[in-house]
Amino acid sequence: MSTFTDGASTALLLITTLDPQLLAIVGRSLAVSACACGLACGLGLLFGAWLGVARFPGHGVVLTALNTLLAVPSVVVGLVVYLLLSRSGPLGHLGWLFNFQAMVLAQTLLVLPVATALTRQIVADVENQHGEQLRSLGAGTWLRSVLLAWDERHALLTMLITSFGRAISEVGAVMIVGGNIEGFTRVMTTAIALETSKGDLPLALALGLILLTVVLLLNTLLLVLRRWRTRAHGAHDVVGAPGSLPGALGSAS
Repeated sequence: MSTFTDGASTALLLITTLDPQLLAIVGRSLAVSACACGLACGLGLLFGAWLGVARFPGHGVVLTALNTLLAVPSVVVGLVVYLLLSRSGPLGHLGWLFNFQAMVLAQTLLVLPVATALTRQIVADVENQHGEQLRSLGAGTWLRSVLLAWDERHALLTMLITSFGRAISEVGAVMIVGGNIEGFTRVMTTAIALETSKGDLPLALALGLILLTVVLLLNTLLLVLRRWRTRAHGAHDVVGAPGSLPGALGSAS
């Protein structure tokens, strides 16, 4: 018990004194996850919105493949990226392996299915409600996907927050492609694993506390966003005209 107490006290001291090593790891972790989340959410928004509206032969197969990718272990993603970026791999000439770019690529591939699936579900639900009316106005697949995604832009913030949470808490893929090099590719999750194995509990606890705080803030944002959307939809139901399209959809008509 005393060992845990001493470790926790030292961990809090590292946080309150803004230990340079601690800040470097946290900053690198946030930077990698932010870049990966931006890339994955941008691509996922485009593909997911289109997939939520488009109907084509093999649509069900694509959805099955997408749902399968949601359950792919992060170490498998890391292995694939490692093989792509290795010297004998097709992208080996880039020299990204054990670099910042490799970690961003691994997290992007890991988060992309999440962003795509959430976007597709949100847009598909609205398409079921208003798609027929938009089609009657002459809106094609891409136009409908854009209008529906824009109308549900507040709901898509949930996708963004969820995707960032998935990225920031990932450990397997970045460990494989980043190498966990001190001062270069070490992020919060990989540092926690390493420092725990070395017995350096204060630094591991400090990083764990910060990571828990980040996850707590993300969940708090999700809760606030959901309550705000519930109140907003409730107010719209009271003042909105029956049968009218909300937001951007109404103005498009």
